[in-house]
Amino acid sequence: MERWKDDELPRLLRDAWKRQAHVVFLDESGVSLTPSVRRTLAPRGRTPVLECWDRRDKFSAISCITLSPFQGRPGLYFQLLPLNKTVHAEDTVAFLKELRRQLRGPFTVVWDRHNIHSKSRAVRAFLAEHPEIAAENFPGYIPDLNPDESVWSWTKYGRLSNLAARNAEDLWDHVVEALIDLKFQPQLLQAFIRNAEIPVAA
Repeated sequence: MERWKDDELPRLLRDAWKRQAHVVFLDESGVSLTPSVRRTLAPRGRTPVLECWDRRDKFSAISCITLSPFQGRPGLYFQLLPLNKTVHAEDTVAFLKELRRQLRGPFTVVWDRHNIHSKSRAVRAFLAEHPEIAAENFPGYIPDLNPDESVWSWTKYGRLSNLAARNAEDLWDHVVEALIDLKFQPQLLQAFIRNAEIPVAA
């Protein structure tokens, strides 16, 4: 991990800046109707009770934190999939297509070695058709290196902790609202980047 942080990460950032390309830190996550229970303040002897559905329904999601090639400005992009749908390589390709449309320029995507990323035939075919998109792998599963992990820690275990959603639609609304709020808090996104020890200077 240290060699990757000291050598590979600065190298891929330099390569991206030379191409005037965004750097994209991408990951997947999921949220379910079962609340993320966290301690909270309550009057003595009155333990809070969360009334929730005994259901396993969940939403899978793809998200990324981006760094602009100009002054390293952060951005956040996300997509929630339909209820109980897991993320497949085709969803990764669809997300990359939309990200390409939004960023309107080259980018380098950095992600883990999951089968739905660089190992996927569909993803490799898409990347071959779009040489302006480069792909780099994190060194194994080391979540501390990916600032996008903090997006979901903040969302699920911070903003949405102890949320007992009434139904799937209510959960969807809360998740989207939280992520939209985060999208417009660049100081928080910068904190996630600093926490992952990503050097934003070119």
